[in-house]
Amino acid sequence: MSPGAGKTILVTGGAGFIGSHVVELLLTYGYRVVVLDDLSTGRSEYLPSDAEFIQGDVRSKEDIARAFSVGLDAVIHIAGQASIKLSYNDPLHDLGVNTNGTLNILNACITHRVKRLLFASSMTVYGNPVVCPTPESAPPDPVSYYAVTKYAAERYVHLTGARSDLGFPLNVTSFRMFNVYGERQSLTNAYQGVLAIFLGRVLRGEEIVIHSDGEQSRDFVYVRDVARAWVEALDNRDTYGQVINLGTGLPTSVNTLCNAVLAAFGHTPQTYHVRYQEAQLGDLRTSAADTSKAKALMRWEPMVRFEEGIVRTIDWARKSMETGKT
Repeated sequence: MSPGAGKTILVTGGAGFIGSHVVELLLTYGYRVVVLDDLSTGRSEYLPSDAEFIQGDVRSKEDIARAFSVGLDAVIHIAGQASIKLSYNDPLHDLGVNTNGTLNILNACITHRVKRLLFASSMTVYGNPVVCPTPESAPPDPVSYYAVTKYAAERYVHLTGARSDLGFPLNVTSFRMFNVYGERQSLTNAYQGVLAIFLGRVLRGEEIVIHSDGEQSRDFVYVRDVARAWVEALDNRDTYGQVINLGTGLPTSVNTLCNAVLAAFGHTPQTYHVRYQEAQLGDLRTSAADTSKAKALMRWEPMVRFEEGIVRTIDWARKSMETGKT
């Protein structure tokens, strides 16, 4: 019998970049999957036909009630506003989606006595870490509005999971995801996903803009490795109550990333227009995950090397541009 047989999972943000990969994998494990997504950044064509789709917003208690009414065994809460820049442009929207939306999901879990909740946190909660690769024990120091809303939501999740007055166990896990990349990351959204931004610009023949000197580093982790962690954690009791990093532990500079993208299209920084601008508000200088906890609790580690993952992503991006599905 498949591990998901007879179980129903709600995935918020399930039509989005990360969520749609999680949905696909859940279905292969035999779960019944319900998706709640407002399609502000997600796309309905990314959803398999056997996923049940509800168009709705995590800020709406009515939309959430519709999703929970089907009877759920677990919730994977990925929906969120994921742009640091946009969090400064409209902090109330950022707060409403990331923090208040999470509170709505938590209240629905309590009302419907759903015993399992996995939450999408972010590596940005660490701020500019003293130790890199950064373990989960490092003190959070969010330095952007976005990071503040994600850390607040994470704390609400874990404080609620620890409550003794619920009358049932609410087993929670938060994943602090680092820079996830791969197929289905938007090639037209200028506010998130630096690899996809670079790919989209080169495919359209536009200049590449690098903020700061390009020597800031990021930990790029492939989306299907991330999806595997989410799904395999569902029934893993060792992850209950835990905050877990998802990354590779290998920092890559933005300049190195830019050079790799240009090389894939036969360009170099000398033959393509690359412009440097000042750093943006909330930008981090360095970021890499200590993944020893994920390995110890889940026996999880990334399987796709960056060199392989970027080839897959570029191949997908080319085909998407050719078909107009960007």
